[in-house]
Amino acid sequence: MYKPLAWSGFLGFVGLVGCAVPTIGDGRFEVDVKMAQWVDLWRTYDLDRLDDLFLTDDRLTYLSSEKEGLIVGRDAVREHHVGFGFVSGGKAPEQELWVDEVHATQLGSTAVVTAVWYFGDRTLPPAENQRGPATFVYTMDRGEYRLAHLNFGNYEASAGN
Repeated sequence: MYKPLAWSGFLGFVGLVGCAVPTIGDGRFEVDVKMAQWVDLWRTYDLDRLDDLFLTDDRLTYLSSEKEGLIVGRDAVREHHVGFGFVSGGKAPEQELWVDEVHATQLGSTAVVTAVWYFGDRTLPPAENQRGPATFVYTMDRGEYRLAHLNFGNYEASAGN
């Protein structure tokens, strides 16, 4: 379940205002923070921060909206982010990434978060930005939630694109 709420304070600084706040029991706050950190990763393009969020071995899997096939393991996911322009130390991105319609479910030591991701210009109507469904699977590793699997799709572009 989730409840609509404008995030403020710590989470608001990463621009998730207007998203639904997941309510998933004892791990709720940690998953909220981890999702905020993932969005912030895309605000900084800092390749060095991947190991703070993802599993760091071959259990990590990723289905990209930009590349066919399954990406397996930390090194391959890291290389995929290099392809997006991520660099050590980060840089200012040309476009913004944000999420909406966030829903989280706790399944024991795993949390499944679904959302709609947007990439582009927040001042434009949502349909005029690149966007699509996303699934984030978090698992407990070394005492904290880490991303174990990500799956991104693309919605069809609007007639104006």
